[in-house]
Amino acid sequence: MYTLPNKVKLFAIIFMVVGAIGMVTGFMSAPSSTEEVKEMMASHGDGHGGDHGGDHGEAKATHGGDHEEGTHMSEEEHLEHVLHQLQNRPWSALYIASFFFFMIALGTLAFYAIQHAAQAGWSPVLFRVMEGITAYLPIASIIILVLLVLSVMHVNHIFHWMEPELVNPESDKFDKLIAGKQGWLNTTGFLARAVIYLIGFNLYRYFSRKWTLKQDSAEPGDTRWFKRNFKLSAGFLVFFIYVESMMSWDWIMSFDPHWFSTLFGWYVFAGMMVSAITVIAMVTIFLKSQGHLEFVNDSHIHDLAKFMFGFSIFWTYLWFSQFMLIWYANIPEEVTYFVTRIEDYKLPFFGMLAMNFIFPVLLLMNSDYKRVNWFVILTGIVILAGHYIDVFNMVMPATVGASWYIGLPELGALCFFFGLFVWVVFSALTKAPLLAKGSPFMKESKHFHY
Repeated sequence: MYTLPNKVKLFAIIFMVVGAIGMVTGFMSAPSSTEEVKEMMASHGDGHGGDHGGDHGEAKATHGGDHEEGTHMSEEEHLEHVLHQLQNRPWSALYIASFFFFMIALGTLAFYAIQHAAQAGWSPVLFRVMEGITAYLPIASIIILVLLVLSVMHVNHIFHWMEPELVNPESDKFDKLIAGKQGWLNTTGFLARAVIYLIGFNLYRYFSRKWTLKQDSAEPGDTRWFKRNFKLSAGFLVFFIYVESMMSWDWIMSFDPHWFSTLFGWYVFAGMMVSAITVIAMVTIFLKSQGHLEFVNDSHIHDLAKFMFGFSIFWTYLWFSQFMLIWYANIPEEVTYFVTRIEDYKLPFFGMLAMNFIFPVLLLMNSDYKRVNWFVILTGIVILAGHYIDVFNMVMPATVGASWYIGLPELGALCFFFGLFVWVVFSALTKAPLLAKGSPFMKESKHFHY
């Protein structure tokens, strides 16, 4: 049985405490009036309340980040607009960090289900690592659901389309496009779908874990729990591939309610999978360095690194397909999504591309490097940082607009959820032996070499 080292406990607690302090400070420092915004703008010497590499002049966005070229605001309207952006900032930072670690746990669950459904022979020695990472899913689900409920209750305003005035034909703020999407974008359906997604994910995780443990204690030759898991995993993957796209539309794409992309669900899926597989590899390497997982060899690490490389290429293919078609067509309703990010988020936008494509290709192209543990860890850190910035780029432009910068809210939220993730995952690893010995493919997995 694995025992949680005191160093890991201390590491996780420090990150959670420091992160909580940063988040609380971020919420407390958010302005509450336009007068405070005016003072902040004067102290920063720019028009946006933050210093992020350039002055973009007049705000070109309506509240929520939907850019409209040529929109001219009065000074009071501009201050009100920046006030909303700065108030959204700590909420957005909290949402980004919570969703990022949620998608790692969910991606790991999907990868775990794929291994069961495919009856893969190489991966059973890694099952306990995957189950440990998915142990974060129930906690992450509760946090995400609470944030969504708070948004519906208008405690925050990060989901712009939830404003009642936007769908009221008698209001000056009436938005015909958003009103036309009310069949999908309504708070009742939004929360109902979220509950369905989360119950489905967590039910599969609960029963699959339960049946894997039962298989461990089954008599030799008794594979009924293995077969049940096979059928359950196949069914779950059908459920997952449908609801993952809808989840992406609801929880990420709806931040930009005027914009849509038919590739968006697949795009989020690719980022989710590469992040999850990277974490599986990193946790596995860490456990091996502590003298555990003696049956995991370089070939297992090599296979995980191949998946990291493959999904990085897949993510790049989807990003380019989405970007190229929208940019080439140059339809104003579509291209504004990328114009916003290129103009106001130049560094994170292009930096994310380099981290998610160029670095994995250069570092993992060589087959021998995929067997070098420290090299896989180095690449994994770059990949995870790149995909965190990817989620940042998907959320911040629509909620905070040009008023973004990296500070206590962003770093605090990231530290807190990282510490929580480490604590939950490594605590879960102590609950069962690190070898799922009941798998019929365990012998093949132990002797996996090529």
